[in-house]
Amino acid sequence: MPHPFVLLSAAVSLDGYLDDTGPERLLLSSPADFDRVDEVRASVDAILVGAGTIRADNPRLLVNSPGRRAARVASGRPEYPLKVTVSGTGELDPAANFWHTGAEKLLYTTDKGADHAHTLGLATDVVPLGPDLDWRRLLTHLHEVRGIDRLMVEGGGTIHTQLLQQGLADEIHLVLSPLFVGTPTAPRLFGPGPYPPGRLRLLETRQIEDVVLMRYEPTAPGTGPLPAAADHHWLRLACELATHCPPSRTAFSVGAVVVAADGTELSRGHSREADDPVVHAEEAALAKLAPADPRLASATIYSSLEPCAHRASRPKPCARLILDAGVRRVVTAWREPDTFVEGADGNGLLAAEGVEVVVLPEYEERAKAPNGHLLG
Repeated sequence: MPHPFVLLSAAVSLDGYLDDTGPERLLLSSPADFDRVDEVRASVDAILVGAGTIRADNPRLLVNSPGRRAARVASGRPEYPLKVTVSGTGELDPAANFWHTGAEKLLYTTDKGADHAHTLGLATDVVPLGPDLDWRRLLTHLHEVRGIDRLMVEGGGTIHTQLLQQGLADEIHLVLSPLFVGTPTAPRLFGPGPYPPGRLRLLETRQIEDVVLMRYEPTAPGTGPLPAAADHHWLRLACELATHCPPSRTAFSVGAVVVAADGTELSRGHSREADDPVVHAEEAALAKLAPADPRLASATIYSSLEPCAHRASRPKPCARLILDAGVRRVVTAWREPDTFVEGADGNGLLAAEGVEVVVLPEYEERAKAPNGHLLG
């Protein structure tokens, strides 16, 4: 199901710590960077921190600039973003600043934690997620029930680790502070465990006084039926490639990208590329790779339209080309309508041969946009 865009935000020392072990919070950012964080807060729909961060830092999580708050109200949004926290036990201090400043508050917890939270009289809506905390269920609820499109996560390290390891973080804002902590028991940003493979893509570096902001996004595709954050990035790119197609009255405009398991883009293509009037997007992308390329077996193909199962212009439809290439995962946005072929079911052909097919319908309108002249 669709989720909000998830932005992880943190500042760390040069040796990777979020804080020291002293009684006061260690200030890692500079005044100008705190203002940047305030700007990011003003741009999102909700801010999330874990229960541990509430206990350790007692944050207010406000938009401090009156001008930014006024701009939110003028645009029809609440003065402050929704404040969200997560606790498995529901054991939280009712007097914490989190509950008594800003806009609405929301606590996600377990069934047992919800019972306990209600006895504490916390000033919040309480949403139980079942016997255990489930991040995908939480994000789906935030998006579908609370209307949250952009979520900023400000800690702590355990939550950042879980979201990144589960492929649910769309972007990371990491600020590097010019000091060392050096205490082994101090909290770190990321913990041990399995992370998505490959290198993250660097989007921006920026010096802000004496700290450096680095913005990254994950690139590695998911590995099964559940989409990872990078799947959204690559499918958006495929939809963008579809807009580059020369228009046609007899064929759809489609974009495709082939991505290795480590997030390396292997090739891309779009319909009618290089003045070939009948080439399809997946066909154009696969033609740029050696048939025996060993990376194809673990690669994902992203296509703005379901790969074709029938075609008259070439001996093999794109679904068969994908199978012959050995690709075992396909992510697409839009099922092929009956405009040219009735009952087309390229996804069904792929799935019948054991390919993992993931459909992200939230990108359907993007995929349709360059085909409006065919759809009426």
